[in-house]
Amino acid sequence: MSWELWWLFVVMDTAMSLTPGPAVLMVVSQGLGQGFRSSVAANLGILSGNLIWFTLSAVGLIALVLAWPRAFEVLRWIGVGYLCWIGLTMWTGHRQALRMNAERKTESFRRVWMRGIVLQLANPKAIVFFSALLPPFVRADKPIVLQMVILAVTSVVIEFWILAGYGLLADRASHLATQP
Repeated sequence: MSWELWWLFVVMDTAMSLTPGPAVLMVVSQGLGQGFRSSVAANLGILSGNLIWFTLSAVGLIALVLAWPRAFEVLRWIGVGYLCWIGLTMWTGHRQALRMNAERKTESFRRVWMRGIVLQLANPKAIVFFSALLPPFVRADKPIVLQMVILAVTSVVIEFWILAGYGLLADRASHLATQP
């Protein structure tokens, strides 16, 4: 994997991670309702779901490259087109307001972590990312497993810190809201 391709992945993954979606909303709601520790549990669950998606994507991409190299190239170009479409809609799209439930309830770390996994496995944004946006960053002529490991570690590190930031801000906002 070239440095240029890796840097493009870093930029795309950072933009996707910063964009509010189900994962961000879960981390923020946990931070608001139960504090930073709970938002970290949600964060780790979401990232565990991502690792499952990365594993499934790696297996699928390897099988596709071995069975039908042309299909892999078609999938890559579909992903490139989709990336361009997302970029255009982010520049021209409308922002939606976020709504949260403010009631407090206590859940165990494990339960929140499991909900994070389930949320991410069913997250349409994650499904699109791993099926259409990831293939353009993988070269069929290089070892796919090594590329997927590099992309997975990069993505997990980026998304962990971004989600942790959202959770910390939500926790702080919750504390500020209770001050006179």
